[in-house]
Amino acid sequence: MGKKNCWDEKKCGREPGGAKVADMGVCPAAEDASSNGLNSGKNGGRICWAVAGTFCGGKKQGTFADKRLSCMGCEFYKKVNEEEGGGFVLLKPEQ
Repeated sequence: MGKKNCWDEKKCGREPGGAKVADMGVCPAAEDASSNGLNSGKNGGRICWAVAGTFCGGKKQGTFADKRLSCMGCEFYKKVNEEEGGGFVLLKPEQ
């Protein structure tokens, strides 16, 4: 199995064509083409903590500065950090 994007790992259903798109819309991480390839992910799928407006725990999150502490405690964040090792990207380059 390859490296998963957040929507695959969290099974949120907010990726394009996902089960919850009609109710909640497509997640900004799934649409963030400027992050494509970072941490080996599709769009913002493996740097979701740096994408404003993602959902976590059913609530819309703010900017990286707003959600930094909760994201750094997230199991997916920790998994990506471990999988990427020395190549781990914390923030998108334009930030």
